[in-house]
Amino acid sequence: MTTQTPAYASPADVAAHGPYGPGRTDRPGPLYPFRGRITADGFGGHPAEPGRYHLYASYTCPWAQRAVIVRDLAGLRDVVSVSYVDDDRDARGWAFRERRGPDPVNGFTLLAEAYDATEPGYPGHLSVPVLWDRRTKRIVSNDFARIPADLGTAFAEWATEDLYPEDLREEIEALDEEIARDLGQGVHLVARAATQEDYERRRAGVAAALDRLDARLAGRRYLFGDRLTESDVQLWVFLVRYDLLHNPLAGITERPLTAFRHLWAYARDLYGIPAFRETTDFAAFRLTARPAHLGDGPVRIAVEPHEADWDEPHGREALAGEHA
Repeated sequence: MTTQTPAYASPADVAAHGPYGPGRTDRPGPLYPFRGRITADGFGGHPAEPGRYHLYASYTCPWAQRAVIVRDLAGLRDVVSVSYVDDDRDARGWAFRERRGPDPVNGFTLLAEAYDATEPGYPGHLSVPVLWDRRTKRIVSNDFARIPADLGTAFAEWATEDLYPEDLREEIEALDEEIARDLGQGVHLVARAATQEDYERRRAGVAAALDRLDARLAGRRYLFGDRLTESDVQLWVFLVRYDLLHNPLAGITERPLTAFRHLWAYARDLYGIPAFRETTDFAAFRLTARPAHLGDGPVRIAVEPHEADWDEPHGREALAGEHA
């Protein structure tokens, strides 16, 4: 019996290949053009079937981690497979290297190969997460906002936990939109602020959102009380990156996550759940670049990466709600 040697890409080399982005993320048209939906009844051509779909993810990307956490919380580890691209990339995009393992489905060395298999010569953004159909050998979706919803609803027949309960679904979608706008997009707007006025206004908006969510969690274990939902996942993937990546990169506030009493305890509470802990690698959040400080740009506060003790007891056991 022979064992095939895993195929890996060469190391990321920006000097040789150039940085990722130019020619990919600045093209006209949608950044996330593949928007197929997996459904329980198969409407649209992608029926929910165990073993049919594979999720390409990254430890660095919050949207990819969100999809994997939803998969794990819903009890779908044996239903939808997952593998990880390497943390580093150059102009070739995401790649498979020994650090994170090979592509177990197609043997690709570059994620671009999955895009090209779906649309030959695909010129656009090479993003994660990617939901792949083993049967058609094509990408179903790279729509990062919708993939978790499909994983959390279409596979209900095999799921062990419902993260999108019908009676809360509209509220979950509204809160998801708020978190994505005020925090997920908010930190990027702070980092890209070109004037002092924009910088101060945008960072104040992110800080206000953190204060608002901190107050919401003062007397409840999860965002919707005693029920863990997808909104908790959406918020958590932002919180876990805040001290090491978002705040130092953008210069948002002098307060680390640990200064938000309820958010910090809540974040540690969720970290104790395997689906959150096992999909997290803090080394993947390392700060690799600082924002460019142009002479006429905003003067930003200096924030250093903050190392916190995520294993510190959270003390929220008295609040109603327990993850199964």
